[in-house]
Amino acid sequence: MAHRLRPVELDFIESAPVRLVFTAEVRADPAAVYRALAEDVEGWPGWFTAITSARPTQDGGGREVRLRGGTRFRETIMSTEPGERYAYRIDETNAPGMRAMLEEWRLMPAGSGTRVRWTMAVDGTGPLRLLMRLAQPGVGRAFRDAVRNLDRRLTSTAA
Repeated sequence: MAHRLRPVELDFIESAPVRLVFTAEVRADPAAVYRALAEDVEGWPGWFTAITSARPTQDGGGREVRLRGGTRFRETIMSTEPGERYAYRIDETNAPGMRAMLEEWRLMPAGSGTRVRWTMAVDGTGPLRLLMRLAQPGVGRAFRDAVRNLDRRLTSTAA
């Protein structure tokens, strides 16, 4: 069963009890990376292998995402700043112990490419907080693999 999470605002990205922050660089420019994040929601499983399906909802104001292992999220898009920022709040999930969650993708020019920073901001029960901290290396690997896949996808599309 899915349960509703506490509705948080964008400032939660700085104040959450658990913050996992990852960065990587890609050769594509910020506009291309932003389009892949915000406009090609259904394309996410093609580069972020932890995701099995993603689809826009609420006329593009939300998303439904499924992960490997069966975790589901219903999300609200909180920020769309083309070429700079894409953020969404998780409103419902079947993940136990979660109370609030917000994810933010920040894009910064890096030479002719883009520095991508992904932040997961989470609040939950004590066991969930511990699990998130222990999962940080694995989540970081998944992020780096996803960004590498996205880079390949965007640079082969541009070629």
